Amino acid sequence: MMKFWLDKGIDGFRMDVINFISKVDGLPDAPNPEGKKYVSGSRYFMNGPKIHDYLQEMHREALAQYDVMTVGEMPGANVEEAKLYTDDSRNELNMVFQFEHVDLDSGPGGKWDLKPLKLTDLKNNFTKWQKGLEDIGWNSLYLNNHDQPRMVSRFGDDKEYRVESAKMLGTFLHMLKGTPYIYQGEEIGMTNVRFDSIEEYKDIETLNMYNEKVNQNGEDPAKVMESIYVKGRDNARTPFQWDNSEHGGFTTGSPWLQVNPNYTAINAKQAVEDESSIYHYYRKLINLRKEQPVIVHGSYDILVPEDESLYVYTRTLDSQKLLVLLNFTNENQIFDVPADLQGKKNTILISNYEVNTEYGSSISLKPYEAIVYLIQD
Repeated sequence: MMKFWLDKGIDGFRMDVINFISKVDGLPDAPNPEGKKYVSGSRYFMNGPKIHDYLQEMHREALAQYDVMTVGEMPGANVEEAKLYTDDSRNELNMVFQFEHVDLDSGPGGKWDLKPLKLTDLKNNFTKWQKGLEDIGWNSLYLNNHDQPRMVSRFGDDKEYRVESAKMLGTFLHMLKGTPYIYQGEEIGMTNVRFDSIEEYKDIETLNMYNEKVNQNGEDPAKVMESIYVKGRDNARTPFQWDNSEHGGFTTGSPWLQVNPNYTAINAKQAVEDESSIYHYYRKLINLRKEQPVIVHGSYDILVPEDESLYVYTRTLDSQKLLVLLNFTNENQIFDVPADLQGKKNTILISNYEVNTEYGSSISLKPYEAIVYLIQD
């Protein structure tokens, strides 16, 4: 099957939950001493005993004969396991999708148990993966996909600062070491949706959760709907918003899922025509990754790790250094430049506000501002 598609010239494979393909012999049931309705059996199929044998066989028999890339979706994979999966010398995969950072705003009750995200938790997690795969392996960089809510709604501000925060989040990902993944609609700032009733949703996970919590357990429907508005997978599955015509230009028929009502203002046609749009900003980010080796190969180091408002990091390659400043709040912030970075020649590579000056001993950042400086030693 793989060779059939490879011979047709595809560029690679994204492999769904590929670390689940090796099972423990005997297919045992998971222990359930407390008599819970559901328990996880992941210990018996996640990162199983023959997973590396299977992946190396797949590489040897199919992938090695073609110039393609591979990424494996791997729930539960940690840094040390990711090193094994993505170490070039082991001939398994190029990179993995891990999920630690998209669980940081989940409470003890799991995905639907909402809790505020702490920026320090996000910084600690990304730093762990950046440093962990710095010399061996490779990171996949993402904040949303078909199973996750829209990133501008989750990590930014999808109202007053939608454009600014979408650009800031794009800057955050594209300046890191690894491969950024752009999920459709991210590049025009598509947002979460708030349908009026559960009947308008299609995602089976969402419908089953609502039925269990509301119809079986008697929980407050309004509270359950709020969790769907924040975390539901249909947030990422509404039709792509091409223009301001009916159904956002997605179809002349009836879409499986209704289009987000904000399509009249947020759509690809509008974004392409506006030179200051998120879309054109993303084009600049992509070009920078092609033009600046420091973005691809530079080492990563975090600054002010305990700050709950600013995410600041550097990328260093030989005599070049990037200083990446990201304001994750809707308020003005001040960053005090470390002494070892002061007095050096610096230029702005990209910013989501109009900024034309070199920095001094401190840098002021507007709400959701992103600035990337190129520093020459």
